[in-house]
Amino acid sequence: MNVRFSKQEEDFRAEVRVFLEPWRDLDGFFGQGLKWKRVRELFCAMGERGWLSLSWPEALGGLGRGPAYEYILWDEVGYARAARNPLSAGIVARSLIRYGSDAQKARWLPPIRSGELHFSLCYSEPEAGSDLASARVRADREGDEYIVNGQKCWQSYAQDMDYLWLLARTGTQESRGRGLSLFICDKNAAGVTVSPLPTLDDDQLNEVHFDGVRVPVSDRVGPENGAWSIMGEALADERHIQFPPGRVRRDLDEMVEWVKGVGLAGDPVVRRTLADLAVQVREVEIYGLLVLDRMQKGRSAAAEVAANKVIHTVVCQNIARAIVDLGGPEALVIGSRPQLLWRQSMWETIGGGTTEIMRSIVAKQALGLGARR
Repeated sequence: MNVRFSKQEEDFRAEVRVFLEPWRDLDGFFGQGLKWKRVRELFCAMGERGWLSLSWPEALGGLGRGPAYEYILWDEVGYARAARNPLSAGIVARSLIRYGSDAQKARWLPPIRSGELHFSLCYSEPEAGSDLASARVRADREGDEYIVNGQKCWQSYAQDMDYLWLLARTGTQESRGRGLSLFICDKNAAGVTVSPLPTLDDDQLNEVHFDGVRVPVSDRVGPENGAWSIMGEALADERHIQFPPGRVRRDLDEMVEWVKGVGLAGDPVVRRTLADLAVQVREVEIYGLLVLDRMQKGRSAAAEVAANKVIHTVVCQNIARAIVDLGGPEALVIGSRPQLLWRQSMWETIGGGTTEIMRSIVAKQALGLGARR
């Protein structure tokens, strides 16, 4: 595995760090819903530089750069705590580039590229979280429209987004993944209701209800019943930036800063704990680079991506819990960074696929466990 970046890539990293200086106090990585106005301004500033479309084809307004540039960008943004990568410029845009009509590309890609238009993924449901093939929200075609009914759940940032990237069933329930289609749905359309689901870190997820919502056939992306392969391809393109190691590295740096501030830096138990966590952070970085390396070589990375998600989640939780264990009541003062890291780590295991599902992928694809013989 090549763990070195080229001079051009490192020069880009330096450029990103300079750019991020005014945004380092934004802290939109954890509380985007609380800081959305400024986060949106950040995305627009990135859009002006072409950074939201780094790897898009040049013919569609992108810069045509390789995945290493995206990895570096979102790793630095994660370390700066500025924001998480917008789904509109990633999963949504990549799907439109591959499967969108010319009219859809002309309509949606320019405002996505500039950072002015944003989407929330409407995939999960109360009975279809990690098992999206069992989704029940229905879209029934009537002439030039689909009529959508049902409920989605746990949508990130839906309260602030402009549109919903909607997965709905157009086939029978028994058809599973073969009977699903993708739609672009206006969040403000008649019949759409977004309700908050508060999270432990003072932000929120959402549930979205669809009551006879009319979506034009022209806003279906790809063929009817063709969503499964579209989602898989778009997700594969995003794997190297889903869980940036910079976020975990910043967690540890903040723990060190806090330990020094409360006078625990000389405690041998604290020092051993910090040393152990530093090794774990390096493991996170190595897994992130392993995913990037396989992507650059055009190889399948499903098992590596799952392992990367697991270790990312486990280590950020280990750091948060170590602060609480070592700092006691002082680490749980409302408004302090330690208690925010601790609360946020509680639901980190869910986002992007539960840890249990990720472990099963590693077991089956990397270890061959559970395979039929």
